[in-house]
Amino acid sequence: MAWRTFYNAYFDRLWRYLLVVAAGNEDAAREALQAALVRVTRHIRVFYDENVLWSWLTVLARSAFADETKKRRRYFSFLDRFTRHAKIEFDGASDSRTDERLGVFLERHVALLPPDERKLIVQKYFARCSVREIAGELQTTEKAVESKLSRVRRKLKDAVLAELNHEPRT
Repeated sequence: MAWRTFYNAYFDRLWRYLLVVAAGNEDAAREALQAALVRVTRHIRVFYDENVLWSWLTVLARSAFADETKKRRRYFSFLDRFTRHAKIEFDGASDSRTDERLGVFLERHVALLPPDERKLIVQKYFARCSVREIAGELQTTEKAVESKLSRVRRKLKDAVLAELNHEPRT
């Protein structure tokens, strides 16, 4: 009941605020809003003045937006470094042999993962399960699932890059 009252009173207002902060980028605003609402549920406290509550909400929303922006920037930076390092072109004129080799390497290294790590990758990237769904199935926290996914992705990246670097160029 209290959550519904809060949601009805502030969701649209926070959405509009974040759209302005995100300069109209709806995807970024949506991600930041989701993160801000999670932070609200984790850190909610009693406020006796609506203006103080709104100020607190905007601070949470801005910091969530900044964190999401950093996360997105790190992700795209990783992709850029990966493509430069592996010399793979992802535009329309990419070399299909290179793409095939990368797919073969990735498939091979996923198959070599321990069963629990392989299942995690399959659930997240092939079955398209959300982190929340995976955490529920594993009876653990979403943060634990995200950490394990990060470690497994790093392991796969290192293995694939090592194989790409040791393969003779054609």
